[in-house]
Amino acid sequence: MSDRLSPFEAIDNFRDYGGYAVDDRLLARGRLYRAAHQARATDADVARLAALKLAAVVDLRRPSERRAQPSRRPPGWAGTLIESDHDDGGEAPHLTFLKTADLTEASGRTFMTETYRRLPFEAAHVDLFGRYFRLLGEAEGPVLIHCAAGKDRTGLLAALTHSLLGVAQDDLMADYLETNRAVNLEGRAEEMARRLTAMTGRTASHGAVVAFLGVEAAYLNEAYRAIAAHSGSVGGYLQHVLGVDAPLADRIRARLAP
Repeated sequence: MSDRLSPFEAIDNFRDYGGYAVDDRLLARGRLYRAAHQARATDADVARLAALKLAAVVDLRRPSERRAQPSRRPPGWAGTLIESDHDDGGEAPHLTFLKTADLTEASGRTFMTETYRRLPFEAAHVDLFGRYFRLLGEAEGPVLIHCAAGKDRTGLLAALTHSLLGVAQDDLMADYLETNRAVNLEGRAEEMARRLTAMTGRTASHGAVVAFLGVEAAYLNEAYRAIAAHSGSVGGYLQHVLGVDAPLADRIRARLAP
């Protein structure tokens, strides 16, 4: 998957999630991008973003997150921006967790599992995911989806896209798990543990860092289990929760898997 990763100077986890096999075809490359936030993008990064000629950006973060870390975009960029005005008035749940919970492997894994159980049904995500899929049925150029770290909200949305398009489960999961390599999780775990300890005043174990800042198949599987329990299937969720009816699904497939 190394050819999917785009080495930006200060934008993490930026990669192409197209190009996978769908029946006897391949998804288009250079049309679907996913990443972490772009608040720390360098001038060179902004120039690289401009070169991609993005038709749309879908920012999955809360308003409070966007205010704290506003995105840098190319000067004069005139693409479509999709973001949510849903704001619960509080800080992001992951920040609350970091400030209040014991930073152990077990607590990190429990938090992430519970988070994924809720993600598909939170009002902001239902709104944003639905608008994203409607955009895919219309957009002529590349689309970038991102959240803060580009791994959970973004990872779920990329996986749902793959499910809609008919990407094999092994490829879908491999793309999701690529985050761990894209951010060099194991190599950076010690540094991240030191930063979390300094931020919270409590010792963060190596296992906690890996469980909380990485991704695991069990997390995505939990989201899919919740979707199946609620809607019967991913297809039922896409149609009845997100509003992706058969004509829209067909338009998306025609555009991305011609």
